[in-house]
Amino acid sequence: MSRRCELTAKGPLVGHKVSHSNIKTKRRFLPNLLSVTLMSDALGRAFKLRISANALRTVDHRGGLDAFLAKAKADELSPKALKLKTEIAKKLGEAKAA
Repeated sequence: MSRRCELTAKGPLVGHKVSHSNIKTKRRFLPNLLSVTLMSDALGRAFKLRISANALRTVDHRGGLDAFLAKAKADELSPKALKLKTEIAKKLGEAKAA
């Protein structure tokens, strides 16, 4: 299981742990990942995703999973989230056509 957010593509960063005597040691800063279940209004189903806490706040701010995926760039999304985005776009396209 990778340490990468499925919606924002946030991953581990590398930096230094600096001691009191200013000795620098390599360390990793890991993203704050959470396993959450988000509901899609267009599809009427729930989806389990592993996203960062920041992404969870952004999804809530934008008005849900459907609105977040509509604005999200395709190159940042995981394959699972990209498939979900296309399903939602297709469903909303059918709704507008009818």
